[in-house]
Amino acid sequence: MRLSVRRAGGLVLMVAVALATGAVVAHAQDTTRGVRLGLRYTPGTKPGVLVLPANGELGDSARAILQRDFDYGDRINVVTIDASALETPAGSSAQGQYNYPLYARLGAVAVVHPSVTASGIHIAVHDVTTQRIERVREFRLEGEALTPEWRLSLHEVADEVEFWITGERGVSATRILYENGGRIWQIDSDGANPTPLTPVSAAMSPTWHPRATHIAYAARGERDLRIMLRESGGATRVVAGSPGSQYFSPTFGPDGNTLVYARAGEDGATDLYAINPFAPGPPRKITVGRGRASNSPSFSPDGRRIAYMSDRGGTQEIYISDADGTNAEILTPFRFGDQRERSGPDWSPDGRLIAFQGKIDGRFQLFTVSPRDRSPRQHTNDGSNEDPSWAPDSRHLVFASTRTGSRQLFVLDIESGRVRQLTRSGGARLAAWSPLLRGR
Repeated sequence: MRLSVRRAGGLVLMVAVALATGAVVAHAQDTTRGVRLGLRYTPGTKPGVLVLPANGELGDSARAILQRDFDYGDRINVVTIDASALETPAGSSAQGQYNYPLYARLGAVAVVHPSVTASGIHIAVHDVTTQRIERVREFRLEGEALTPEWRLSLHEVADEVEFWITGERGVSATRILYENGGRIWQIDSDGANPTPLTPVSAAMSPTWHPRATHIAYAARGERDLRIMLRESGGATRVVAGSPGSQYFSPTFGPDGNTLVYARAGEDGATDLYAINPFAPGPPRKITVGRGRASNSPSFSPDGRRIAYMSDRGGTQEIYISDADGTNAEILTPFRFGDQRERSGPDWSPDGRLIAFQGKIDGRFQLFTVSPRDRSPRQHTNDGSNEDPSWAPDSRHLVFASTRTGSRQLFVLDIESGRVRQLTRSGGARLAAWSPLLRGR
């Protein structure tokens, strides 16, 4: 349970007195060694971490972003307390005064002390049990203060510190693509800086290159849908399309040189094709629909297999095949709910699970299933929930939901079931979570 001590003035006064009278001097340790905190993440447990106030004009903003990133990672229990009760006695440098007994009483096993510098931010991580500093590092923050680039650099710091404390890297230094109003948008993982990337031209189904150097998406012309490739700098070109044809649901393979997409044929079938978007050459057909539809491909992390939706058996189900389309087998033959309709698969980066949407009582809900044991797990039941996409940590999913009345993007932690809202402008859908943009 998250510990918060933002309560009555009497408690704050007690904390301030304790800080002023019971401080302990900390001594910095060898920063070239590995983490010695011993706080390895165990499912169902979260170490308590207190982020001390940061000095400087940007200190409050930096502290708030770090706290929010740790909270959204769902592996750390952020201990909060009024900054005014901690500012002076906590110290302003690695050799400052620290009240470890108080931190322990507040439920913290680690303390993060940030200090904003002229070029970036200085981070010291304290082990409350041993009462000493275990890790110190100076980070450079890119860009002007509070710009998206500056915030992304600070998110990278949060991810690294989370790794120091828990042994698992955070996913704050990521962004999410989505479609809204016929445009492709990008938003930070914490919901900040929603930014349109394309003009209003009926763009949809965005996907990230595995190194985040490009994105691909489908864009509607006068009588067709084509696959577009956009560089991170903004240059855009058509990589698949022909007059009057429908190309959609692109996805990159993990090698970055394979792009698989769906194409609707004249015979009414929709099949999957593969191309190298960076080299000339004809597309390679992967599936043979024979009047049926196959779309929404997603690669396994090793690139050897593909999950996709197909109605070849009469209803929409999730299938798995080799990357060349051979050895196809159904993944979702199980029955539940009032309809057999499953679609939108996304293979987790660690390869353990495939997320998808399935209809229950006429509304889509999110499920995950292991390719090995084929045992499904339902994760949502409030509103209609669609378009799941995995974060790089294989723990969080972004998805579109109507649970608040209008369709918005939300983030789900599949371990705890916690859900947080990401977008605030109705109509968002078809999200795609980026790889780590920093700290790789």
